[in-house]
Amino acid sequence: MIKYSVRCANDHEFEGWFKDSGSFDKQVRRGDVDCPVCGDTRVSKAPMAPRINKSGKSSESAEKRAREVARMILAQAAAVREYVEETCDYVGNQVGEEARKIHYGEADERGIYGEASEDDTRELEDEGIEVLPLPNIRRKTKRN
Repeated sequence: MIKYSVRCANDHEFEGWFKDSGSFDKQVRRGDVDCPVCGDTRVSKAPMAPRINKSGKSSESAEKRAREVARMILAQAAAVREYVEETCDYVGNQVGEEARKIHYGEADERGIYGEASEDDTRELEDEGIEVLPLPNIRRKTKRN
């Protein structure tokens, strides 16, 4: 992937990601690249300053930062799961049935979680029942 700075005929600049230079050219010829500000499809590559790594340090620091961000995302996902487990009712594989009862007023409104197949989830969404996947974070066992 390559990132280009792009400018439309109205002088608006924006960024775009493309497979390669040829992909950019082909998409521009077809009119598939348009300015997010004005919708103009008369676009071209804007001048860009190349990014040059002077040493391996910047790629090492970028890799270190990527690992740090990944750890932060996993920690937040684990926190979401923990919150749901502490504040919502576990209904096992009866999620669809229980969600419908709540949605149609046959059961008290409350947060629930459990297991549901993709088909069950799709059916609930088709009925207008909100369904969100719960992050499945493996817990590390605590050692004494």
